[in-house]
Amino acid sequence: MTDRAVRIAAHAKVNLFLRVLAKEHDGFHAVETLLCLVDLADELVLSRGGAPGNVALEVDGPDTGPAEENLAVRAASMVLAATNNRFGVELRLTKRIPVAAGLGGGSSDAAAALLGTNALAGGVVPLHELLQFAARLGSDVPFFLTRTPLAIGWGRGERLLALPPLPACPGLLVSSPTGIRTTDAYGWVDEVRADEGRRGAVALTLDALSTWGDVARMAGNDFESAVFGHRPELHDAFEALAETRPLTCRLSGSGATIFGLFRSERDRDDARSVLGRRHGALTPVWTLSAPPMGPEPLPSE
Repeated sequence: MTDRAVRIAAHAKVNLFLRVLAKEHDGFHAVETLLCLVDLADELVLSRGGAPGNVALEVDGPDTGPAEENLAVRAASMVLAATNNRFGVELRLTKRIPVAAGLGGGSSDAAAALLGTNALAGGVVPLHELLQFAARLGSDVPFFLTRTPLAIGWGRGERLLALPPLPACPGLLVSSPTGIRTTDAYGWVDEVRADEGRRGAVALTLDALSTWGDVARMAGNDFESAVFGHRPELHDAFEALAETRPLTCRLSGSGATIFGLFRSERDRDDARSVLGRRHGALTPVWTLSAPPMGPEPLPSE
């Protein structure tokens, strides 16, 4: 018996480090990144309904653009097509992750839609096929699909190495009200490198990551100098957060969120008090130390 409705959390991520490698022949950049889930999450409720093969979307929260371009809608459509469009799906998305903020909200919603729609179909699509769908949807979607709290990603994010999770760590997100388009951020990186005569970073040789101190020592983000040049208010937020003495302070993804990780919850809360709301919306978070739950069946109405 298959579920008629399920609920699943779509968690945000931060990039503990992010190296943008040289642009490849197809015009895309490869990356090397350490991805970490945090407890900030959108919520997606999926239910069977509507015409077979149809996906309807209702959003509670910030505007996510046209439904037909929404990654969660596209993800659900992929699973329906793989199961011969035997039923339709209604999506109710509660957005809590800021849009275009470098936190992976859209990609996480897509992964949740893949898992949730497959649950409605009785789990007939194997994981390896879902991972292929995820790679087609976007670079972070495979990471979110695996539900692993900590992983290294290469290429366009489709090559992953899950790592043992670290203990939960208190963090603080500082999000600008104005998002950054990923394509713009990559263009800014290319501009900086053209001016400096560089092709891109060299991939890192990774040592053991057994403590948050290890992470702090290797943390970095190649987008920072380029993004800060175009968005000086983010540089100001970075400097202000760094002055609160976190373990590490970085831009997440291609922006527009700065995050800090702290030694204690008290240190995090003190930093929150010092910053106020001068540099953007402040969101206290914890990193995840265990995989989040998959789709949860909902009782029939």
